[in-house]
Amino acid sequence: MYAVGALALGLAATPLVPTGPSLAAQEWRQFRGSGGRGIAADPMLPTAWGTTENVVWAAPVPGMGWSSPIVTGDLIVVTSVVSSEPAEEPVPGLYFGGERPAPTDRHRWVVFAYDVDTGELRWETELHTGAPDTARHLKNSYASETPVTDGERIYAYFGNVGLFALDMQGEVLWERRWPMVETRNGWGTAASPALHEGRLYIVNDNDDQSFIAAVDAVTGEDFWTVLRDEGTNWATPFIWENEQRTEVITSGTDRVRSYDLEGELLWELGGMSSITIPTPFTEFGLLYLASGYVGDEHRPVFAVRPGAVGDISIVAGEASNDYVAWSLAQGSPYNPTPLVYGDQYYTLYDRGFMTAHDALTGEEVYDKRRISAATAYTASPWAYNDRIFAASEDGDTYVIRAGAEFEVLQVNSLDEMIMATPAMARGSLFVRTASRLYRIAEAGS
Repeated sequence: MYAVGALALGLAATPLVPTGPSLAAQEWRQFRGSGGRGIAADPMLPTAWGTTENVVWAAPVPGMGWSSPIVTGDLIVVTSVVSSEPAEEPVPGLYFGGERPAPTDRHRWVVFAYDVDTGELRWETELHTGAPDTARHLKNSYASETPVTDGERIYAYFGNVGLFALDMQGEVLWERRWPMVETRNGWGTAASPALHEGRLYIVNDNDDQSFIAAVDAVTGEDFWTVLRDEGTNWATPFIWENEQRTEVITSGTDRVRSYDLEGELLWELGGMSSITIPTPFTEFGLLYLASGYVGDEHRPVFAVRPGAVGDISIVAGEASNDYVAWSLAQGSPYNPTPLVYGDQYYTLYDRGFMTAHDALTGEEVYDKRRISAATAYTASPWAYNDRIFAASEDGDTYVIRAGAEFEVLQVNSLDEMIMATPAMARGSLFVRTASRLYRIAEAGS
């Protein structure tokens, strides 16, 4: 681990003063932020940007990684894997033939921490080095899991390497390693860790032996591990604190499963599509689940009430039951996690369409509307200030009016591939592209 000072692109770094007193407005501690909801409430957040417009700074991020940035204290943290030989560039779009064998050159698994105000690289910590043991899809990376923080430690997880705890200066406090596993079609891993009250929850669904583990955030020791009868999935687990109890929700192809905090199975739900990627989340007391592989006819969405027990799968031909408030048979995207903002449940489809439904009832607000003819969308949508934001793999972010009427208001381009979901904190948007990390804020803010 060593410190490096660097500013990128010759852009002036202008320190910004955090707006508002709330921690939620100043930090973004996990994938999709507080509650995994992908929304923020800060009138200072930007609505327009470009490669230079409203760019506070842009910093280079070595290597390849599609993990999202997190923001804690005065640091922005990302993970990446740096190869000793030039890596094949990912190709945007939905296609077959993206499987790639494990490379043989030396790779470095790294955590990078940047200064919030200046974009300067404060430190980098190498956690593992060597040739990868497993294959990956061309559009995946060996650093697709988003780190998480409790404000005291940073937890970085790489699905086929291990889990690492670092202090805020980048020193490794502890590490956990698991045996290498094979994933479906050799596509690699992507499920991020979840953190709750001093425990890290790791879900590793693979084609060898899937498991969920609860790990002590201070020591790295196991609280428990439960083996799962489940194939490969890429969905991040979600901690659901509802009015009755706290549950660990795992979204899987064979079954969505809910565990209590000691690893006991509470309920399960069948009927997902053949590949599961979107992350569960909650709003209005409901748990939203989605699974929509583009090659399947069945691409369901479920809204689940608290208190479920046993098997709550829906009977064929029905859309609800005692615990499933509503469902849609063909309402899910493949990669992006949907979004609830205001009263609407918004779905961003990988091929550039959006729909809106009533979040409480599932009733259609508007049907599929074309956003753009971009090659594909992988990053999850986000929202603030009555706008929905959808970033295409081409690097263009489409700004869409929130509410009952669909309207694209403008397009903001960074001219480089985007697959990582951005972070929002300190009146700024933090966007990771294929090679850079941007801090974007309204001029004068």
